[in-house]
Amino acid sequence: MNKTALSALFIALLLPLGSYFVVKSLSKNAIDIPPRYFVDSVIDKVNKGKIETDTVWHSLPKIALTNQLGETIGWENMKSSLGNKIIVANFFFTHCPTICPTLTGNMKWLQDALKKSQKVGDRTADYVQFLSFSVDPERDSVAELKKWADRFQVNPMNWWLLTGEKKSIYDLCINEMKLGVVDGEGIDTSFIHTDRFVLIDGERIIRGYYHGLDSTSLAKLSQDIVILSLEKNKKRPSYFSDKLELIGVVFLLTLVALGIFLIGIRKIKNK
Repeated sequence: MNKTALSALFIALLLPLGSYFVVKSLSKNAIDIPPRYFVDSVIDKVNKGKIETDTVWHSLPKIALTNQLGETIGWENMKSSLGNKIIVANFFFTHCPTICPTLTGNMKWLQDALKKSQKVGDRTADYVQFLSFSVDPERDSVAELKKWADRFQVNPMNWWLLTGEKKSIYDLCINEMKLGVVDGEGIDTSFIHTDRFVLIDGERIIRGYYHGLDSTSLAKLSQDIVILSLEKNKKRPSYFSDKLELIGVVFLLTLVALGIFLIGIRKIKNK
């Protein structure tokens, strides 16, 4: 094999591998992954003689609430379950005369925006579920939620308006999602008000807070939903997910060995 052919072989084999590492490096720097919020504990463990720190992030507890279709829903193990979908959540009530109609309208915009970003023919972005929790469940019956849903043309395929026990909903809002809330702003002090949309990943870990009345914040939320959808689920890791660098090193060493072997063969033939 002459020098030209040998060089061509090296280029042909090295170019794809080099491109992979370049693209991977640029991707890490370009994508701003939504952070995780609220640490429950930090555990130190020994793995192959090395101490590793494992962070346990706060995960939202189980829920059992009723949607505008009269279905009981929960994160999992129910007829209408959320599985490992990305969640966008907010809080409202149907008698709210201030921010709630605007918040629902903006959630509708977000649902439509994600739907339009899918392939032609797709009806919904099925990897994300929108949840609007009523903070006035005593008045917000299934029938009232259905009226509200019809008013804003809510698509029940991936958006549920939820009612249930008031204590559970308030505990979820204040203690679990840790939203800074105020009362009814002088209009109805019996109910909390917050304009925040909350982004939650498939492991029920909070990944971001966004102003539901601000167009820039909503655009950022739309972007973060898409980025989060590309994040690998730790519960279902790929066999090669942690081995790509090792494969790359082995590939390079193989190329070097092949080159040395071919050069050696060429020298032997020239003697």
